[in-house]
Amino acid sequence: MRILALLTLLTFVNYLLRNNLSVAIESIQEEFHFSGQDVGWILGSFNLSYAIFQIPGGLFGDWLGPRRALSIIAAAWGVLTLVTGFVPHVMAASAGGAMLALLTTRFLAGVANAPVFPVMAGAIANWFPVLRWAFPNAVSSAGLALGQAAVGPLVTVLVVLFGWRASFFWQAPLGLLVAAWWWWYGRDTPREHRAVSAGELRLIEANRVPVAREKNPAQAWRKVLMQREVLLLTVNYFCMNYVFYLFAQWLFLYLVKERGFTVLESGWLYALPFIAGVVLAVLGGLVCDWACKRLGPSWGCRLPGAAGLLMVAVLLLAGASAPNPYVAVGLLSLCFGFTQFTDCIYWQACTLVAGPHTAAATGVLNTGGSLPGLLAPVVGLMVDRFGWMPTFISGSAFAMVSIVLWLTLRLSAPDGTVGKTSQ
Repeated sequence: MRILALLTLLTFVNYLLRNNLSVAIESIQEEFHFSGQDVGWILGSFNLSYAIFQIPGGLFGDWLGPRRALSIIAAAWGVLTLVTGFVPHVMAASAGGAMLALLTTRFLAGVANAPVFPVMAGAIANWFPVLRWAFPNAVSSAGLALGQAAVGPLVTVLVVLFGWRASFFWQAPLGLLVAAWWWWYGRDTPREHRAVSAGELRLIEANRVPVAREKNPAQAWRKVLMQREVLLLTVNYFCMNYVFYLFAQWLFLYLVKERGFTVLESGWLYALPFIAGVVLAVLGGLVCDWACKRLGPSWGCRLPGAAGLLMVAVLLLAGASAPNPYVAVGLLSLCFGFTQFTDCIYWQACTLVAGPHTAAATGVLNTGGSLPGLLAPVVGLMVDRFGWMPTFISGSAFAMVSIVLWLTLRLSAPDGTVGKTSQ
């Protein structure tokens, strides 16, 4: 459990540092007179590199192992957070110079963030018993949601008190501290950790058949790209994460510009969807593990996944159309919570079909999940031209497509890794 707690802390710091710009961007936009589409390009530069480097990030984790890989990238988060606050000041003689600086630093931040979840998925597959991966993935997702929740109040207060540039300076040491902690305590496998007892090791390794690792890790992603279920999960994850990105990158602006909240009010209200995400992420992990045990892998993932996305589709429209702004925030908070309810199910399903190639397969999965971020300029243009309601309707439509895709998936554990359950 201490490894899970540390992985959760890593996801907390990761999401705090990677999404702080989504709150600071309102002050940056006013200072440099950026349009909504300009904001979209800045946010999208992170999303571009994050998508491109998912598969290389998974291979990076396979090559170095979770201990070294996560230590390196967490340290990079801290350094790049510092640079994000510093470099635009150097190039702030014009809006174009500031734009270039932010585009560059955000692109590099995307590179440093890309490996984190594929590497963590590999660590969870190593450290937890077979068919009990959904709950630890859900708890790490809860850390993600807590980090995102902290972005609103923490970054808002720092921006108000010290300015948007200094807010990044205050946050940068967190990446370096968590990197040092993980290097000190984390290990690639439980066999390498002196605190793991013989009984715990037997539980973790039960029902596993040793599988030879690829001599060339690059072969792993070629194998997973040939698997139908990995590809369908990837398309499915794209659809769900379109809604996720609406919240992660646009919610703060929506609360200020459309719902009329002040910056400080928006900072606190911004946290509510992510607090709901913490609760529903853990619930989703428990439900998925229970359903897989009772119904088998296919229906154990299909039913919770489809049900969660149905709630996302309905609540997104209900929240966007609610006349009372506080009711809207409540409904949208539940909507985001159900995206996190389903999130761990994708990672459980991908681990089931990929087995020893989990890091590579989840790199492919998270490539699909990060591609909606590339639509940030399109979302910004949609908001400018058509308003927020059509933008949210597009999110509900993607959620409905995701439901259909869940019902087409056929999931079973890979031969020789986990015993199959007949469907």
